[in-house]
Amino acid sequence: MSGFVVTGTGTGVGKTYFTALALRALREAGVDAVGLKPVCCGGREDAVALWEASGRVEEIEMLNPVWLRAPVAPLVAAELDGVKMDTAEWGAHARKLADRHELVLLEGVGGWEVPLAEGEVFGDFAATLGWPVIVVVGNQLGALNHTLLTVKAIAARGLHLAGLVLNHLEEERDVAMVSNRAVLAEWVRADWQIELMPGQDWLEGEVVEGMRNADCRLESGEGGIVG
Repeated sequence: MSGFVVTGTGTGVGKTYFTALALRALREAGVDAVGLKPVCCGGREDAVALWEASGRVEEIEMLNPVWLRAPVAPLVAAELDGVKMDTAEWGAHARKLADRHELVLLEGVGGWEVPLAEGEVFGDFAATLGWPVIVVVGNQLGALNHTLLTVKAIAARGLHLAGLVLNHLEEERDVAMVSNRAVLAEWVRADWQIELMPGQDWLEGEVVEGMRNADCRLESGEGGIVG
């Protein structure tokens, strides 16, 4: 096994929440899983959450090699800090972690098309790894459009869509939030699809087993929009 890329339909949709939850569940199931946040912009809380969920088996600098101080897109934050972004180095770092651990969950920044470096967005970097992708969706009005755009972009790069996570951002639910899962189940082809409720501290056993037993070198091009 190698790893999964965890991306989202935008910022603040729950990527870190899901990734930390999955790491804890996998480790409790006996899987040597660690989280990787290649770059943090602004606070380092997300990286710390992944470090703790990984059992602190690595130094935090190994799980978050680049920490930029401005809470903006990496391209801008790097320019403000005078840092040259080297995504090829990130890829080598991710593979190095994958050689030492059973499974790496790499959490992205913002959404799939967030600029990382000159002429390069996060999706370009993910494509160089070739790992299956898990998409976290903020379950609210507008989620269908954001999800379908993201899934199409992932499929366009020939990557496998492993999972779709509908994360409820608030307790109260409206018609859109209730119906989004059913609509996406019809439109999106993924290995699994789940919902997360506010404060949920467990993950379905079948999802954990699916991630644990997945061949992270799956043939590309599987998953995406249902034809």
